[in-house]
Amino acid sequence: MYIDLAELNPSQVYFNMIQTLVPRPIAWVMSEHANGKFNLAPFSYFSAVCSDPPLLMISVGKKPDGSHKDTRVNIEQRQRFVVHITSAEQLEVMNQSSMTLPAEISEVDELNLETVPFDGFPLPRLKGSRVAFGCELYRVDEIGNSAQSLIFGEIKQIYIDDQVATRDAKGRLKVDTAQLDPVARLGASEYMGCGEIISLKRPL
Repeated sequence: MYIDLAELNPSQVYFNMIQTLVPRPIAWVMSEHANGKFNLAPFSYFSAVCSDPPLLMISVGKKPDGSHKDTRVNIEQRQRFVVHITSAEQLEVMNQSSMTLPAEISEVDELNLETVPFDGFPLPRLKGSRVAFGCELYRVDEIGNSAQSLIFGEIKQIYIDDQVATRDAKGRLKVDTAQLDPVARLGASEYMGCGEIISLKRPL
């Protein structure tokens, strides 16, 4: 099967991309509303992009009416946000947080989620998340015909649950991915858990 994207409309292109660019990590992003409450939303167009400075990127579309999503608005206005790595046990509630709500309504409140202090960072993090990144806005770019927002965040703090992390004899961090049990996005409404872990040394 060969697919010529030039023959497809943007919706069809999107569907073909999400079906084939798999698995994709999920950024579960918490940002602060103007009213002090917290917005929470998942994004699977997400990756690390640089280590000096330490940057990650989330790609955020627009609302059906063409306005910017609350995540972009909040991050631009308050400059800070927290990206959580979703574990399998959080999959159901993470999916629920993608619901469409008015800007002033907090998904954290609606889903009865608990936050805890994020040491060294102004915003809290979600209780129960095993990895969280405290980020400051680095920049926002717009790309594509629909003006997709590329939000670059500079990672200032990382929280890692002690139950999933150790250090080797040289002091290097080792995260137990099986214990972290991260969820990845597949096509449409499909997700996958950690699955089999394969370890291969890089050739010399």
